[in-house]
Amino acid sequence: MGRMSEESLPSDALPDYAERVLEVAEMIPAGRVMTYGDVAEWLEEGGPRQVGRVMALYGGAVPWWRVIRADGVLLPGHELDALGHYRAEGTPLREASRASEGHTPRVDMKRARWDGGERGQDHI
Repeated sequence: MGRMSEESLPSDALPDYAERVLEVAEMIPAGRVMTYGDVAEWLEEGGPRQVGRVMALYGGAVPWWRVIRADGVLLPGHELDALGHYRAEGTPLREASRASEGHTPRVDMKRARWDGGERGQDHI
């Protein structure tokens, strides 16, 4: 199976799965997060890697910092941007311990994880 590049798509077209992933990212309330696996499970399609790929390619226009790894580690290379968003939104964080001085905090997954609420009629 061939790989689809962004250049092969019309500038305003996204693959259907990508649109659905981005819609879920936009639904996550400020101060809350979902893991890549949570998004895939909510959509009942794909997996964490597929969601991560969508976010890497197309996630810049949505609150990308709200879709994260299950361990709460901030997105490598974007830690400071993400941390600014988390602090502005009041996302629960686990501060770095003294042993890991100089490291950025992690998202407190027990407190920040959002389960998607009621799917109801708005299920994507």
